Amino acid sequence: MVSEERGVRHLHMGGEAIQSAMRLADPFALELDYTRCMMAFLLFHPDPRQALMIGLGGGSLAKFFHQRLRGLRTHVLETDERVIATARSLFHVPADDARLHVEHGDGVAALAPECCDLLVVDGFEDEAPPAALVSQDFFDAAWCALREPGAFVMNVMNDDRLLDRHLRRIERAFDGAVIAFPALRDPNIVVLGLKGAPASVAWGTLRARADALAQKYGLPFPRYVERMRGMNRWSAAALTIRPRPSP
Repeated sequence: MVSEERGVRHLHMGGEAIQSAMRLADPFALELDYTRCMMAFLLFHPDPRQALMIGLGGGSLAKFFHQRLRGLRTHVLETDERVIATARSLFHVPADDARLHVEHGDGVAALAPECCDLLVVDGFEDEAPPAALVSQDFFDAAWCALREPGAFVMNVMNDDRLLDRHLRRIERAFDGAVIAFPALRDPNIVVLGLKGAPASVAWGTLRARADALAQKYGLPFPRYVERMRGMNRWSAAALTIRPRPSP
């Protein structure tokens, strides 16, 4: 279902919850807060070349990638052909070209060793992630699918009763190199799994990167950095990416 209110078009799937949103006056902008927060992967992986995206929705991130990350090729897998048709016709998702390919298919089946250096997962059924997208097998395959350096980005809801289990499984797949933080306004958690990242990043380095990215993309990256203190290991000097192994 598609609705409009105050200049914003919404996509709903399986209920009244908003799955995607587009401001009619600026259709390539990231309207929903959680989609803007998912761009935090750029703090750790600033120059991705090949993205695999599981779940299209209204295509907000796919459109933003296509318009603003000019060196990135994006392959999107969506299981519902109706969603693809709606995204194309009502949400300004552009036609396929050399940098964007939207395909009807199973994103889990599309995972192959070192097939991408950015893997974005944002798929829901009845406001919960499908079991196939939160299994240990899937997260292990996600790690294998990434070239090094690479980043895995996933959106989950903050009231998901299985959230802790999801996070433990991602940590197991990524050998602990996982950063999670709550969205600024939406009830979402953004989870980043990093492959080939350093054990820690100094706060000063992160803040400098955030300032530069904010200037470039017009998104509040400094606030994402500050939010990372809540759910992750850190010291006064640095954010811990990968905890030291136990002696």
